[in-house]
This record gives sequence, C-alpha cells and structure tokens, in this order.
Amino acid sequence: MQRHQMIALTIGIVLTAGCHTQQTRTAPPQPIPTADSGIEGAPVGDERTAMEAATETGAAPPPSSAPAHEGIRLASNAPDSYVVKRGDTLWGIAKVFLRDPWYWPEIWQVNPQVKNPHRIYPGDTLRLVYIDGRPRILLQPGLERGGVARATPRVRSQPLEGAVTTIPYETVAAFMSKPFVLDKAQIKSAPYVLSTRDQHVAMTDGDTVYARGFKQPVEIGMQYNLVRVGDALRDPDDNRILGYNGIFTGSGHVTRVGDPATLIMTESTRETYPGDKLLPGVVDVPLDFVPSSPKTRVNGRIIAVSDGVTVIGQYQVVVINRGARDGLTPGNVLAVLAAGGTIRDNLSKGYLSGMPSLFSPKVHLPDERTGTFMVFKTFDRMSYGLIMEAKDIIRVADHVENP
Repeated sequence: MQRHQMIALTIGIVLTAGCHTQQTRTAPPQPIPTADSGIEGAPVGDERTAMEAATETGAAPPPSSAPAHEGIRLASNAPDSYVVKRGDTLWGIAKVFLRDPWYWPEIWQVNPQVKNPHRIYPGDTLRLVYIDGRPRILLQPGLERGGVARATPRVRSQPLEGAVTTIPYETVAAFMSKPFVLDKAQIKSAPYVLSTRDQHVAMTDGDTVYARGFKQPVEIGMQYNLVRVGDALRDPDDNRILGYNGIFTGSGHVTRVGDPATLIMTESTRETYPGDKLLPGVVDVPLDFVPSSPKTRVNGRIIAVSDGVTVIGQYQVVVINRGARDGLTPGNVLAVLAAGGTIRDNLSKGYLSGMPSLFSPKVHLPDERTGTFMVFKTFDRMSYGLIMEAKDIIRVADHVENP
C-alpha cells in the first residue's frame, strides 16, 4: 500500500512540473521599447475619434506631476497607443498625446520603412514610447497599406482612405470656395461678370450669366461662385487696407466656352451685378502641414469672422492682421486672448474706504486666454485661420500671440 502511495506521489510531482514548464514556455515575452519594434500598448480601441478620446480621457492640462521633457508635456492619461479612425484630424490626434498639440513635430518619429512616413491613415496605430528617456510616437501601418501583424483586426477589408488632415477639410474647403474676405491680388486676378441675359439683376436658378477675364482655360461643367467686392477691411494698428469683404451672391457652372463664357445659375442668394467676381467652386486646399509654434514673435488681432457672427466658437474661420511678412506659415498655432479691462483702484484714504473715486489710479487688468487659433492660409499682411478651441467667448478685436 505504501509502495502504491509513493508511486502516485512521484507521478503527481512529474505532472505538476510538466504543467509549470509548459506555462513558462508559452508565456508571451515582454516587448522592448525601441524605435524598430512594434510595441504592444493599450490602444483606444473603440469608435471614438481622436478629439472625443482627448476630451474623455483627460487631455486637458495635466497636474504638475505630469511628465515634462524640455517643455513638452504629455496629456494626462495619454494612452500607450491610439488606432487612427475615420474623421480624425492631426490636431485631435496630437491632443490625445500632448497637452500642447503644437509640439507634435518634437515627438514624431519618422519611420523610413513606411512610404510617406509623415502621413497618417485610418487604421494606422500610433504608439507612445520612450527612446533615450524622451517621448516618441511611432507609426505602425494598418493592414490596408501593407502593415503586418498586430494591426487592428477588421471584419472586412476596406479601401485605403485619404490621409488624415491637420484640421477638418470640409470646414476649410467650404470657406475657401466662398471666402468672406478677398485679398487684393485675388480680386485683381479673378474673372468677372460681364452681363446677365435679359439684363436681369435678381438671379434665380436657371438664369444665364456671361463672364470674362479667365486666366486659365475654361471647361464645360466647371463650377464658380459669384462674389461681390464689399467694404475695405483695415488693419486696426495702422489703418492700411488689408483686403475687402466678399459677399456671396450665387453659384453656377459653365455651359459654353468662349469670350465671354456662359454660365447657368444653380444657386442665387441676392442680386448679381456686372463686375462681380467669379471664384472657383471647388478648391484644392493643401492641409498636409503640421501644428507648430511660430518661429518669430507674433502679436496681432482678429479683424473679421465668417458668417457675420459676434461670438466666435470652435471651427469658425477668422482673419487676423498678421501674415507671411510677420513670419506666419500654415500650421502655426497662436493663443487667443481677450483684452483685460481698465478699472480704478478701489483703495481710498478717505472716509469712503473701498470706494473708487475720480482721483483713484487706473489699473489695467491682465489679458485672459480664451482659445487657440491655427493658420491655414497666409497672405502678405493677413492670414486665414481656424479656432481650434474656444474656452470662453471670442470676439473680433481679441488679441492673438505665441502660445
């Protein structure tokens, strides 16, 4: 009996050792964070876009304990990795990882093995790693453009989508085709309305317009917007004319080439007069720039806003009185500040202690940051840009400066 017990105990020890050996052999190795490895992380694996993830995972300014590397602060709760989704923008993705998205070029790690390494596509995975103690973002291509292994599984294959743009393409393209501010050079080179058929002024769908002044060959079917040149827009600093208000009057497409060319109206919002300008209805807006801080000191003001609103919100186009001559380039980010008011000091030496008087000194209150602005097109003395974030009310005449 004792012999049988010894045999059973021996078999049990052998089996236990075998199971332990098998578990040790199949345990996955820990990844090493190097620039060439596809580091496993904890991806944001749901359907949220980058901006939604940034908001919900706490990409707001982090506490003082958040890691900082030569001025670069990671967002609080920055994920180990993020899977790029349709509808993302580079600004939103940068905000997922960084407190200040304009530091993105400082942490982007170029992958020489990837075609167009600076471009990011839906399905790609971005991973946060540390190389020599510094934060870096590595790109792992998605399956659609040749990525292998560990890419996000897909239920079905989808065609490769366009690269992620820095800011929402639809917003900028809609503005560029119907700009509310016209540059002098833009006005000078644009074709113009010669006449309308039967001398109509109030145009409706289907009416005919004749136009001249085309600098490029005209083709049947080309779309144009009709814009009237309005009042001059002046720089509040020196009163010089920067541009002119553009008033959209309608749109149409070319039905006959020649001089003049013939257009049929497809939309009309107000009267169209001879001399009104024609601007291309489809605009190719290059948005492959990256967020960055200006290389020069910039101090300007908002001088106009689209849609004629008085209170400016996120993703609204505004114009500032600083441009290429001031060192601005597309992608530059500026802080928006509301000017502080001026009050009288309420310290009084008289009987009415605490009450300001006409003899009390004036005190200028500090400016307060209300938002973030990104340039997407520059002219010599002015720039178009988009309000990326609005933390408070933003108005025309508010200041813009380096972030």
